[in-house]
Amino acid sequence: MQQEPSAAPDRSEGAAPEEMPWADKHYAFFSNRACEYFPCHPNADPENFNCLFCYCPLYCLGPRCGGSFRYLQNGYKDCTGCLFPHRRENYGSITGRFREIAAAMARAAEQRGDKEDPS
Repeated sequence: MQQEPSAAPDRSEGAAPEEMPWADKHYAFFSNRACEYFPCHPNADPENFNCLFCYCPLYCLGPRCGGSFRYLQNGYKDCTGCLFPHRRENYGSITGRFREIAAAMARAAEQRGDKEDPS
């Protein structure tokens, strides 16, 4: 069962340096070369592999994530071929979608019947 994702807007692509204030910041890029799985995606460039989003925050958006994935027969997303969250230049694209991610999580919690205060 193959699913072609819809392209997410890449707010970094073609952006002027002043539009990417995070571009030269250490908080926007982290590479864990000591990880036993590094790099965890085939065909990844180890010199530019960002581990900051090791567990992709866009995963919960399903087919709207904007990455390159496929659905397995069991219904799970297989993101093995996706490098989108691991490319240095996509930090702004991912953080720019945090409100959308939070909304998706809120909808999922509502569907599960989660209470607002888990304590």
